[in-house]
Amino acid sequence: MDRLKRILGTGWEIESAGGLTGDAYIAEKDGKRLFLKRNTSPFLAVLSAEGIVPKLVWTKRMENGDVITAQEWLEGRELHADEMRFSTVSELLKRIHGSQELLHMLMRLGKKPIDPDERHAALKKRLFTEMKAMEQKEISEALIYLNTFLPAVRDQQMVVCHGDLNHHNLILTEDEQVYLIDWDNAMIADPAADLGVMLRTYIPLSEWRSWLERYGIAEKEQLLPRMFWYLLLDGLHYILWHKRRNEEKQLRKRLLDLRLLNNQIRKVIAVGLDQDNQMK
Repeated sequence: MDRLKRILGTGWEIESAGGLTGDAYIAEKDGKRLFLKRNTSPFLAVLSAEGIVPKLVWTKRMENGDVITAQEWLEGRELHADEMRFSTVSELLKRIHGSQELLHMLMRLGKKPIDPDERHAALKKRLFTEMKAMEQKEISEALIYLNTFLPAVRDQQMVVCHGDLNHHNLILTEDEQVYLIDWDNAMIADPAADLGVMLRTYIPLSEWRSWLERYGIAEKEQLLPRMFWYLLLDGLHYILWHKRRNEEKQLRKRLLDLRLLNNQIRKVIAVGLDQDNQMK
């Protein structure tokens, strides 16, 4: 905190912004507020330039080597879950997925596109080693779907995906601007990785088609299997996460969610595949 005060100069009041890492702060002076964060990725500068996150004001290096970024503080609030249907959200997501600047920066930072076959093989190995996967009906069924849908996710266009889409990470400002924050899980992947989370979590099934049209695509070939493949991948990953930490309550919750996802796939995917075949 003292180092931050030396960087900012006199008159600034600094308090923690909370969060798990404790690396974020709010600084205030004469009614002006800044959001400070320690060791943010250079990716933030491009996100700011693209208008995806609040404006980056400055970046400074401290004597201990840490880099501090200051962003404009905007008055606003998190989106409510039912507001994820807003066209501003679908338009923002489309802009992110279509940005070559974001893609080039992530690649310059060493981020590699997700290889579905590598992820699939590594996940199966871990599941059978750590979970005795065949003893869990939910997991064995999910693995069947994961294998079945694998061809659909190969050779797809790779874009920048947020990787943690939830309404807490979308900020609506007083002037009706929407920003997407918390990019720690950003990845280069099929846009279906973001779309699946968005649709399954926030959009009623009856509205999927209209939401996708606002995003800018129709129910294109193999979209449903691609979305479900990434949802299954995430679900199985979190099951392993909780298993390693002996978090039994969270593990049971994740297994239940996986069962619900399997049920949804059984109900939805046959119809979706039939529609895809008609579109070929």
